[in-house]
Amino acid sequence: MPTILKSLQTICLWALLALFAFVTQVNSQTLGVAEAVLLPGGMEDVLQSYRADQDNLRFKYSVPMSPVRHERFLKFYQEQIGQLTEIDFSGLKQDGKVDYLLFKNELQKQIFQLELDQKKDQQIEELVPFWQTVVTLSEAKEAGEKIDGKKTAETLQQLVEEVADLTARISQGSLSATEATNAIRAGRRVSELRRSLDQWFQYYHGYDPLFSWWCKAPFEKADSALRSYSTLIRSKLAKIDASNKSAIIGEPIGNEALIQALKFEMIPYTPAELIQIANREFEWCDKEMAKAAKELGFDDWRAAQDTVKDLYVQPGEQPMLIREMANEATEFVESRKLVTVPPLCKETWRMRMMSPERQKVSPYFLGGNTILVSYPTDAMDHSDKLMSLRGNNPHFSRAVVHHELIPGHHLQGFMRDRYRTHRSPFATPFWLEGWALYWEMRLWDLEFARSPEDRIGMLFWRKHRCARIIFSLSYHLNEMSPEECIDFLVERVGHERNNATGEVRRSVQGGYGPLYQAAYMLGGLQIRAMYKELVETGKIPERDFHDAILQQNSIPIEMIRARFTNQKLAPDFKTNWRFAD
Repeated sequence: MPTILKSLQTICLWALLALFAFVTQVNSQTLGVAEAVLLPGGMEDVLQSYRADQDNLRFKYSVPMSPVRHERFLKFYQEQIGQLTEIDFSGLKQDGKVDYLLFKNELQKQIFQLELDQKKDQQIEELVPFWQTVVTLSEAKEAGEKIDGKKTAETLQQLVEEVADLTARISQGSLSATEATNAIRAGRRVSELRRSLDQWFQYYHGYDPLFSWWCKAPFEKADSALRSYSTLIRSKLAKIDASNKSAIIGEPIGNEALIQALKFEMIPYTPAELIQIANREFEWCDKEMAKAAKELGFDDWRAAQDTVKDLYVQPGEQPMLIREMANEATEFVESRKLVTVPPLCKETWRMRMMSPERQKVSPYFLGGNTILVSYPTDAMDHSDKLMSLRGNNPHFSRAVVHHELIPGHHLQGFMRDRYRTHRSPFATPFWLEGWALYWEMRLWDLEFARSPEDRIGMLFWRKHRCARIIFSLSYHLNEMSPEECIDFLVERVGHERNNATGEVRRSVQGGYGPLYQAAYMLGGLQIRAMYKELVETGKIPERDFHDAILQQNSIPIEMIRARFTNQKLAPDFKTNWRFAD
């Protein structure tokens, strides 16, 4: 009898497994979402190994402008491509094929950036000819070579004399940069080389008595000369006033580099086409803004927006308001079954107030698992206080809180740490910022705004996303200066001038990539196009669609679409999804 029961249990188990396989196959054939959530793709170990190897190499080879560093990384990426081609692409599941194509794209991007950096460094060699001296000293230290104190002191003295000659030539006007961007890069490289030289010196100083006896004084002269030389390049050649702490310093990359960057982000549009898309979205925003202004009794949208700005809460009341808004947005998406919000995700976010210094770069909220609240402090000038109060009024803030927390960045980060973590090398702002911006669009469609004041707040930000595409791409195309970008935000969007300045500074010199600011609206448009294609046609329920996007982790959105639609993929895949046409 026990034998019969055991046999029946085995039969039932196999039947359940067969049923699960059948359901998975059916879902896979239609949309692939069940498989996308449940099954691994086969590339996880390859990518984990790549990330670890890359981190080790970055740790070991860190000297700027080093040919050894360049060649070592070039060899590494080429070896990775060679190993990738040995993988049987046809034998991978759809998830694995997506990983394969993402990895190939990443390696090509890294090689392109490596060659581009070398090319740019070659263009500034006349301004930084002493790079070889610093690189040679640093790499000899890493190789453990025995150092000759007297000979090294002579090398440092030659470096001081070389910098003195360059300084004189720049001051006399006989040495200049071909482009302002070259001068900016040269100034940055000199600062980086100075740090490398300091690390080299600290390695020996005090531990090798003869080294310190010979090299301490010439090193101090070299360090001082490099610091002064970097300042001279910035002020004389890049025309940057060091005393002007509010100056905006950037490095436009040009049309060719923008096109390459778009290719690696799988965006099949030119910069000019993207600006056209932004202007088209701007037109929609203008029409909706005029309607909302009319409801408030204004013919001029600026007057209506100014009225909304003046509805700010008193100092000290903003944190409580933000918490209420966060709970409201979370309840809104959960009650409508729009996206799954794990209980721990709702529990584990925090709030901090942003420092006055940070607000110069980020005049509005920032988020993730911690939302940084931008609001005036008692130490600010009176005019700065008013600009911060007006720019962070409740109706503007309401459209930012859900962007930063739930269903925006906090929910994203929570899920990104739990699903397909091997895809971290492929992180893209088009997924990161596009997801949060998409929710601004989706909540607008669901009438999350309760009043014309709320709609004006949401439209302010939507116009800002359009403007970000236009001014950031135009800046990198050398068609707009930072000052013109600021004026554009003030006149076209309605920013307070201080806040506009902070936004442009953040875009130009905040450590973001050249496409980061454009990625908000464009990534949102990509997800919205997928929504229309898959949810509105009834192929997948809305909550499943949103959950599956989060579980794919931060990758180019065209690859998410390819995964969801089970698009036929090949190793030589080329981006072709014209999502905004």
